[in-house]
This record gives sequence, structure tokens and C-alpha cells, in this order.
Amino acid sequence: MTAQRPGGLVIGVDVGTSSSKGVLVDPDGQVLCTVVREHAVSRPLPGQVEMDGALWWQEFVEIAAELTAAAAVAGRPIASVGVSGMGPCLLLADAAGTPLRPAILYGVDTRAGDQIERLNARFGREAIIERCGSALSSQAVGPKLAWVADNEPEVWAAARRFFMPASWLVWQLSGEYTLDHHSASQCTPLYDTEALDWHAPWSAELLGPIEPPRLAWPGEQAGTITDAAAAATGLPAGTPVTVGTIDAWTESISVDAHHPGDLMLMYGTTLFLINTSPSRVTHPALWGTVGVEPGTWNFAAGMATSGAITAWLRGLFGDPGYAELVAEAAAEPAGSRGLLMLPYFAGERTPLADPDARGMVLGLTLEHGRGALYRAALEATAFGIRHNVEEMRAAGAVIERIVAVGGGTQSTLWPQIVSDVTGLVQQLPADTIGASLGSARLAAGLLEGAETAGWNGSGVELHPNPANRAVYDELYRHYLELYPATRDTAHALAALQRSAARAGQAPV
Repeated sequence: MTAQRPGGLVIGVDVGTSSSKGVLVDPDGQVLCTVVREHAVSRPLPGQVEMDGALWWQEFVEIAAELTAAAAVAGRPIASVGVSGMGPCLLLADAAGTPLRPAILYGVDTRAGDQIERLNARFGREAIIERCGSALSSQAVGPKLAWVADNEPEVWAAARRFFMPASWLVWQLSGEYTLDHHSASQCTPLYDTEALDWHAPWSAELLGPIEPPRLAWPGEQAGTITDAAAAATGLPAGTPVTVGTIDAWTESISVDAHHPGDLMLMYGTTLFLINTSPSRVTHPALWGTVGVEPGTWNFAAGMATSGAITAWLRGLFGDPGYAELVAEAAAEPAGSRGLLMLPYFAGERTPLADPDARGMVLGLTLEHGRGALYRAALEATAFGIRHNVEEMRAAGAVIERIVAVGGGTQSTLWPQIVSDVTGLVQQLPADTIGASLGSARLAAGLLEGAETAGWNGSGVELHPNPANRAVYDELYRHYLELYPATRDTAHALAALQRSAARAGQAPV
């Protein structure tokens, strides 16, 4: 079914880690209005990162009200709605779809280590990788389900549905219980990335009383807005709603970087890399997932902290403006005058899969100032990107085009450092709105005769500076050596941190 509303506008809403964002866009890709609602995660215990699912709907309602008001001022109807959100997350609900506990977030929540070990023993680590595309890690939904079953039996007994932010919004808007294939492929070990379906023996065992959602592709229509949702949001009843997907993948859609050979680098609070392939891919140190379109698959990788470190440094420095810190970092030479940082401030996802990895700054002297520290943080994330890219290429990934997105691209310093460290040429798009724009683009695909190929063209192109290659090659060699050399000490310190936090001696 396609919407038939000449001159109609589309809405895209994304629920992220630090904010929800909505955009009102015309079918040609012109952004008419943007609305943001900031929020924060909760950290009830060390390694636990959660968010209240009711907040996602509350913010959607507020955002939709502003966007529909803007559409009314423009004198044009809303023709379709697209949604996306952080993930893979786990929001458990009862049979009526009422949440039973806060959502357990994606790989930044590391509580399920024991369950990962048990499931690997139960199903076999290699068998999981072969069937599901990825090894079990803090990113996977399966261990999170097992953690709830082990630790919250009353919640587990009442659970009948599970959602991610996008599918939760679809449920609230349309009453449809569905999940896209890509998000399902991050529910390891529930989903078979070759069969493109739930793997019944494993999914039934791990889901227990929970009904698996209907599977569809992100750009398909999930349903239409119900009368109740229309009354709550101001959106017209009967408006088509997309199935949606995880935000990093809708970000790739926003810049048309979801075709075979593309690599998207998403510079944000965390850092994400997505390489698209025309064939199924697996690797023990990366995430092998289904793509956003039929016939595509992905190598994905993620760093647990990137922009989070620069925000942390800014707080330590008394909250100077980012422009001031960027200028000071730009004045420092490549290599930050002999500083080397490990960016594992919240553990690390790929390629280490080590929640107990810890951050480090090595080489400090009394001569180093905040500009050098800030630049060293940017360089550390660049080394992490290079590490992941090298793992991808070693696994056979073809990388022909690199598109950089996210808030970190608002200044060219950070992506230029990444180009210098990695040797990659990066395209920076004209518009850095992000996942909400990708959600709107999917929504536009529901319109009859829609053509979105011209959305969000390229802005600038960054090339590596060969003068910086030698110093970065040397520092990268030390970067690769530093983690294994300090891993045992980092793990011991992580255990001490957990003990201190439980005793109320340290922030959680």
C-alpha cells in the first residue's frame, strides 16, 4: 500500500542515546523543521545502562505535535511516518504491550557476561557465529533475555513481547508487533542470517513465553496510525508507518551509504562503522548482520566511547566551548607531542569484545596542556577506527567509498585526523542531521512515485595528509601493543571499580 497525498510531507523520528530527534521533510529531501528532545540513560549498577521505554513514546508525542504544527503552517498534509532508534535494545512488555521494566540498552550495557559464557557452552561459539553472523557479545539481545530470566523471574513470567525503540514506536502508532530483519539479525543467537528468519530451536528456548515479532524489511509499511495514536500525536489516522530499524543503519540511508562497497563512519557519543556487502559475511571479532535492503549484508563494528571522551574532557576542563578545544587541538602537531591514549573508557566492543578494557593516557609530561589531551583523544578514536577497518579488510570486506556522518563531522579536524591515521578518503555529506533524516527517507519510499535519489548530496571530501603518515604509523604500532600489555592490570582495576561502586565509594 502506498500513500497518495500529492504535496504531502514525511516525518522521521529517531530515538538516540542522548536525545530523540524528529524532522519534517518534503518529498524532494528539503528539511522544513527539526525538533530535539534531550534525555539521559540510567546506570543502576556498574555495567548496566537502561532507559524508560515510556520516555520514547512521550518524546515522540511531543515531537510529532511540533512537526504537525509546522506542516499545518506550511499548509501541507503528513503523508507518511518513519521511525528508528538505538539498538539492539531489549524492552520487555506484557501481552498488552505495557513495559515491565526499563529497556536494557545495546552493547554499552555489559551485565550479561555470565549468560554469554553459558550460551556459548550451550550452543557452541563457532556454531553461533556460523548461523547468526556474529559472536555473542554485550551487543547481542540473546544474553540480555537470559539475564532477565535468571535475575528477574517475576518480569520474565509476565513477558509476552519484546521491543526495540523503533518497533516500540510502531506498536504505539499502529498496534503492529513487528521487527525489521536487520534488528533481528542483532538478536544473536535468535536469528539465522542465511535463512533470514528466526532460528526456531534457539529462539524458542531463549524467548520462552515471549512471542517473536513478525519480520519485515525496514522500508516496508508496518501499518497505519490508529485513532488512539492520532488523538495522542495529532498525526492523521490512517497515515502509513514504516517498519524502521536501528539508528546507525538509518543514518547510512540518510547519506545513501548502504550499497555494496560503502563504508559509513558515524562519529557520535560512540562510534559506528558499517560496510555493506552483496553476500553474507561472518567474522569472530566483528558483527555480521543483515542489511537494510534484501540481498545485502553488513560487517559492522562499534567503539564503546568516542565523542563521550571529548565530552568528558570538556567537563574536566570547566566546560569551555567545543570550538575553543578544537582550535587548541588543531594547533598541536600530529601525535600530540608524544601522547598516546587508549579510548576504552567504557570497555570496548569491536574488535576486542572486552567490557573490562579501560582507558589510558601514556606519555604525559608537565608540558602537555588540554589541547594535546583533546587531540590525543581524537587520535585514539582514529586508531580504533583503523583497527576495525583492518579487521574488516582481513575478513574480505570491499571498501570503495567512505562516508562520514554524525555530530563529530561538524568540524573537519576529527575526520581529517581519521583520514591521516587510516589513509582513507572520506566524503562528508551536505546535511548531518542523521538517523531521523534516514527514517524520513524510508517514509518517503511509501509515497507513490517517490524519488529520493537526490537527497543529501556530498559536501566536502577529505584526503589523507601524507606528511602525518609516519608519526601515525609509529603511534598505531604502539597502540596495538599497549592493550595486550596492560590487559591484566585493566581487568584487575575494573574489578576494583565494581567493588567500590557496589560499596557506594564511587559513581556507578
